[in-house]
Amino acid sequence: MSKKLRFGLPKGSLQDATIEKMAKAGYNIQISSRSYIPYVDDDELEIRLIRAQEISRYVEHGYLDCGITGYDWIIENGSKVHEVGEFLFSKVSRRPARWVLCVPEDSPVKSVKDLEGKHIATEVVNLTKKYLKKHGVTAEVEFSWGATEVKAHELVDAIVEVTETGSSLRANKLRIVDELLSSTPRLIANYAAWKDSWKRKKIETLSMLLKGALEAEAKVGLKMNIAEKNLKSLLKNLPALRNPTISNLSLKGWVAVETIIDEHVVRELIPQLKAAGAEGIIEYPLNKVVY
Repeated sequence: MSKKLRFGLPKGSLQDATIEKMAKAGYNIQISSRSYIPYVDDDELEIRLIRAQEISRYVEHGYLDCGITGYDWIIENGSKVHEVGEFLFSKVSRRPARWVLCVPEDSPVKSVKDLEGKHIATEVVNLTKKYLKKHGVTAEVEFSWGATEVKAHELVDAIVEVTETGSSLRANKLRIVDELLSSTPRLIANYAAWKDSWKRKKIETLSMLLKGALEAEAKVGLKMNIAEKNLKSLLKNLPALRNPTISNLSLKGWVAVETIIDEHVVRELIPQLKAAGAEGIIEYPLNKVVY
């Protein structure tokens, strides 16, 4: 029998973003409504879709060899796992998710100290209790099954909720009092799997390709031709062209320049390249950038 790596991916809000990143890393995953085991075009992988809240526990106990989940759920579950890598992607943006203490805009609560003896609802009960203990505050913390923002106005004095942009909190007329934790997705491994040489190499390959795919999202490739006499001036005045590849063209006196740059500078850079004498400028997307 061929060796297998059992890999857990987060079901729910991070599912689409994770599968998209896996595709860019080179792993095509297809989910069927008739099976809880997705198809992946790698015979050495077994994918399981599991709620992000549970993945770290299943990795810790060995049902999964590795998995992707949020740092917040590793901390909430107190899971003892090996952290392989951090990946800055999410369902909305490349910003970390933040667990924040919130109250209604008109609440008299100004700091966590004002919640002494009060009632708080959240999905991260353990994280919230640790936070309160750190600040010497005694309050009742209840688990929230959802719609936590609504409860802040009628059922509880405060909530601890996750946000990326804060737009949902503002829409529900909530004010952030404090931040408990900043969280990003992590690739984690079971300690026994990490000690297995074959599994470790497979996990490290997954990590490398995922990181390469994420690095490529913020960068583009540029190609251009330029007269050799103008090359020195172009490179001197355009520091964005760090360590470009330069090759001779069949047309004497001309060279081709190719480089990788941050996508956000391209719109300012291309007019400068044109003004410096560059011709045939091509911008192209990247799948992976591996350092």
